[in-house]
Amino acid sequence: MNSELKADAEKHIPEGYDPQLYKLRHSAAHIMAQAVVERFPEAKPTIGPPIEDRFYYDFDMPRAPQADDLSWIEARMREIIKGRHPFRVREVSAAEARELFQNNAYKLELIDDLASEAPNGRGSRLTVYEHDTFVDLCRGPHLPHTGYLKANGVKLLTVAGAYWRGDASKPQLTRIYGTAWKNRTQLDAYLKRLKLARARDHRVLGKKLGLFMFSEKVGAGLPLWLPRGAVLRNTLEEFLRNEQLRRGYEPVITPHIGNLELYRTSGHYPYYKESQFPPMVLTEEDGYLLKPMNCPHHIQIYAHRRRSYRELPVRLAEFGHVYRYEQTGELGGLTRVRGFTVDDAHIFCRHDQVKAEIRDAIDLALGVLGALGFEDFRVQLSLRDPADSDKYAGEVENWDSAEDAIREVAREMQLDAYEALGEAAFYGPKVDFMVKDALGRQWQLGTVQLDYNLPERFDLWYTGADDERHRPAMIHRAPFGSLERFIGVLIEHCGGAFPVWLAPEQVRVLSISKRYESYARRIHARLIKAGLRAHLDTRSEKIGYKIREAQLMKIPYMIILGGREQEHEQVAIRLRSGEDLGSVPVEAFLERINSEITRSTTIGRLADAARQS
Repeated sequence: MNSELKADAEKHIPEGYDPQLYKLRHSAAHIMAQAVVERFPEAKPTIGPPIEDRFYYDFDMPRAPQADDLSWIEARMREIIKGRHPFRVREVSAAEARELFQNNAYKLELIDDLASEAPNGRGSRLTVYEHDTFVDLCRGPHLPHTGYLKANGVKLLTVAGAYWRGDASKPQLTRIYGTAWKNRTQLDAYLKRLKLARARDHRVLGKKLGLFMFSEKVGAGLPLWLPRGAVLRNTLEEFLRNEQLRRGYEPVITPHIGNLELYRTSGHYPYYKESQFPPMVLTEEDGYLLKPMNCPHHIQIYAHRRRSYRELPVRLAEFGHVYRYEQTGELGGLTRVRGFTVDDAHIFCRHDQVKAEIRDAIDLALGVLGALGFEDFRVQLSLRDPADSDKYAGEVENWDSAEDAIREVAREMQLDAYEALGEAAFYGPKVDFMVKDALGRQWQLGTVQLDYNLPERFDLWYTGADDERHRPAMIHRAPFGSLERFIGVLIEHCGGAFPVWLAPEQVRVLSISKRYESYARRIHARLIKAGLRAHLDTRSEKIGYKIREAQLMKIPYMIILGGREQEHEQVAIRLRSGEDLGSVPVEAFLERINSEITRSTTIGRLADAARQS
């Protein structure tokens, strides 16, 4: 029985997570919980899972631990680890579990939820794991004993607040984060990455580079784009907008709110009710909702007139602003906001066109990743979990057909794709791009979703060659996803040193002294006429100071002008890295920078390179 329970626990390790590291961190969370309860006997442990490169445990406790508490807890963890205490698992009934955790209301709530689940006519299997003096309600898996952890491979990181089960109406808990690795070398490497991540924090760089800000008077999670940030954002939009026009997309614009009945029909209300702002109710029958998704609006544009099979596919694209009510404790700079823009497009097509349209949408997403320097990524096929069917809308046959279609396209495009059950949208399966940034962190950037259900819910149709009505398929596609989140990740990925085509300021023209100001103005005007984003600095500051300032602002190119340059009608080029490229005629510089911009924004070439990587 014990081996059967352990084997069953192994099934809960997420796809792509190193099983040994998962068990290390899960076990470390339990060891930390034991130490916390010893330090704070009145603390009530709630849940403590491994996440990404870390683990955490949430506690109901009288106060948040201070620095000396964390030092004590960490030292006690090392003692427990050295004790080599076995992790023992046993199955318990709901009654036994309630008896074990009778003084912990949080565990009792979990027990009731688990006991009420009834796959195959019985409640979910309840297991507890024990080591030393600590017992926890847990599905596992864990290490054979605490000694499998290395005492010098564990580190506590931060303390934060978190609502019980992410619900702001429920008690606020204290969350303690930690990390665990196979050895000290791996831990040190991770801590070094954390240090680099803090230096690249997009919230810090966003302020330093003058890109965006937040204001309490405007509201939490609602970013304000400063002039340089607006240039960055507009450049990204224009880059994608031009490529979409080339591929046959038609631009549309929709309002920021919609009738509540629209979202009831789509299923966004109530499927996403908990993450939406409350409806604006005018009467018992009439109300409006801040737009949580663009798709119902685009559906109305498709449906506003009769469509023939000859005009399909219809590709509607919009940089549409949407709103989600994220919990205050979950907001984080640009990566988790309440108001954001989605580079949304919805393709309405015949079923015989589905695979070609998905292939083109994937090709576009690959090109976008290539243009932004994201070379390390995996393709995830996000599918429904048949064991959790209540989460999904539509008929099983539609789901099977949609999932088969995205599998076939992934295979035909020779994508190294893996499947993730339970990650589908409520209306259909997805192709998600799981991207690793320069610091090794994984982000979901870009998505292509196939949907046979919303066309059914809205009774969409087109007239076929047989003069009969036929149901179109619908593809949701967003290469950036949330533009705010994408930019936040991009800032950290490149440390604010954007590729030249995207940089808010591409060139800064620096005069060595006032004597060369007239020549500097002439060169600056020439760059502006050539379509470059160039700024002029003729201040009476030392040239070294002006160069250093431009480097701190991550400006790709500096042109430095003095007597030699003026005499020979040339420009001295310096990179933000500090490399000096010498003096060349201005036309040669323009040829260099324009060639670099063109190479970096050729979608087809970049998509091919991304597939090969």
